Amino acid sequence: MRSLSLLGNHAERPSFARSIASIFARAALRRQRNRLAELEDHLLKDIGISREEALAEAARSDWDAPSHWRG
Repeated sequence: MRSLSLLGNHAERPSFARSIASIFARAALRRQRNRLAELEDHLLKDIGISREEALAEAARSDWDAPSHWRG
């Protein structure tokens, strides 16, 4: 019997598990972008990002994920 584990190769997961994994990944991306926008200017400077860049990143759609995330 095949496990519905969310671990392992994306292509080997059942479609339901892939869908759930995608939902969690997009929620994590949204949280990260929101946190980036909340950082203080001196922290953004430490990581080499301007306030404008942080706000632009935070404004991106949840579906606009980096290509290497889209197994």
